[in-house]
Amino acid sequence: MSILLLTRTVAWDLEPVSTRLGERAMKSKSSEVFIGVDVCKDRLDIANDSNSEVWSESNDDAGISSLIEKLTSLKPCLVVMEATGGIETLLYSSLVTSGFPAVVINPRQVRDFAKALGKLAKTDAIDAWVLARFGASMRPEVRPIKDEQTRELAALVTRRRQLISMRTAEKTRLRQTAAKWSRKDIKAHIKALDKSLSKLEKEISNNVKNTPGWKEKDEIITSVPGAGPNLSCNLLANLPELGKLNRKEIATLVGVAPLNRDSGKFRGSRVVWGGRSHVRSALYMSALSASKYNPSIKLFYKRLIEKGKKPKVALTACMRKLLTILNTMVKNNSTWDQNHSLNLDFNHGCWACRRKGSRLDLIKLLPLANIAIYES
Repeated sequence: MSILLLTRTVAWDLEPVSTRLGERAMKSKSSEVFIGVDVCKDRLDIANDSNSEVWSESNDDAGISSLIEKLTSLKPCLVVMEATGGIETLLYSSLVTSGFPAVVINPRQVRDFAKALGKLAKTDAIDAWVLARFGASMRPEVRPIKDEQTRELAALVTRRRQLISMRTAEKTRLRQTAAKWSRKDIKAHIKALDKSLSKLEKEISNNVKNTPGWKEKDEIITSVPGAGPNLSCNLLANLPELGKLNRKEIATLVGVAPLNRDSGKFRGSRVVWGGRSHVRSALYMSALSASKYNPSIKLFYKRLIEKGKKPKVALTACMRKLLTILNTMVKNNSTWDQNHSLNLDFNHGCWACRRKGSRLDLIKLLPLANIAIYES
């Protein structure tokens, strides 16, 4: 008996201290409740991380009300759900309005987390449990919900993008169709889409002009050569963080920050991915225009091409540069000034600072080059 007790004591002593501390930390947080909700078209699957309870509710007003009533007694620290193409919007807004901390997570992150847990099977109940565990382990940041005006503008911008996509598809079909009746019908549809698109753009413009704060930001954004109304409304609707983050954070959020792909002695090419694709698409078209008509971006693009960068790589760098310029201008509430610099920071490593090395030389350079350099 004494040998057995000695063995158990030795086994305990050999257990890593970090494991014991982790268990104690988990016990101290056992009172915290994290809820995961897998959102389907007709049903909500809910999991409670604290006791592994799983239940279902209908995805309608009655089901959401029942869920909120139960969550009121549970008092969760966080409610986690995946982005499901807009199906989660009603639940998310209802939870936030009721005062519950809720977050919407990228499904890719959750799926990678499930694989890390060894959960290869996939059911609605398992997904809900994984979401709850994700919340407990990762503690994602709760972000403020968009106000009603921002959500309405985002819906209008989305609808505009859909109409443009349909018009592009119809124009492609028109080039591929020889039948007279089909061509006539396609032309009529294109005409109707143009009419709807024109009305929608007027509605977007009116919303921006009549909303306090948006008109000023719109004037700031559109003052930059290459940045037009399309980029402006996309940024206002889908990037409310503009002007509130530093240049590295805003570039990462949009998905234009270069990411390393290194391992050992291998040095891979830097790539950009992730982020907000709709904002990135609008930014791409503006950067394409700015690389031709914006003196600062044009010079920046030309320098990268002369250094041997591929056009797409140079254009991506121009996207990041343009976003940095807009972020700083909105932060400082300043419009584009072609002949002066704005908030120059000599520690950020911009090309003019690296080449000239002093503020005096840069001040002499700007009027001669007739460009403006904006950095945060």
